[in-house]
Amino acid sequence: MSGIDAPEIVDAYNAVRSEKDETNWLLISDAGPKGNQLVLSQTGTGGLSELAELLDDTQVQYAYVRVEYANDAESTRVKFALVIWIGEQTRVMRKARVSIESGDVKQILSHSSIQVETGDKDDLNEEDIVDRLRKAGGADYNGGRG
Repeated sequence: MSGIDAPEIVDAYNAVRSEKDETNWLLISDAGPKGNQLVLSQTGTGGLSELAELLDDTQVQYAYVRVEYANDAESTRVKFALVIWIGEQTRVMRKARVSIESGDVKQILSHSSIQVETGDKDDLNEEDIVDRLRKAGGADYNGGRG
């Protein structure tokens, strides 16, 4: 897959992972005429809800998002999620390439606690994602009351 290791994608990934940068998500979309060129579409600071607004029902897109949530009364956790978006109106042949292409994407966006593969924006509800991150994170000393 061409483009996934482009410097701007790597830089955006590092920004999302950085505690010193406000960027908390990135979105990679297809820009090639034959659907074979991934490019950085956008980055943002508004979390999952802002990201979800930009997902296109006619495309396959990849997103990487930093999620902060209360671990207990005194601390917070930072976890990362990889979103593989397969829009409901995406062409069949484009959907067919996702399994191979997503492997290439995961090599660049390599550190995530969960992976969400969806074509439904309701699956990107922040409470649901935090619940999944808690379960993936192991010990929850606050009994899910965070």
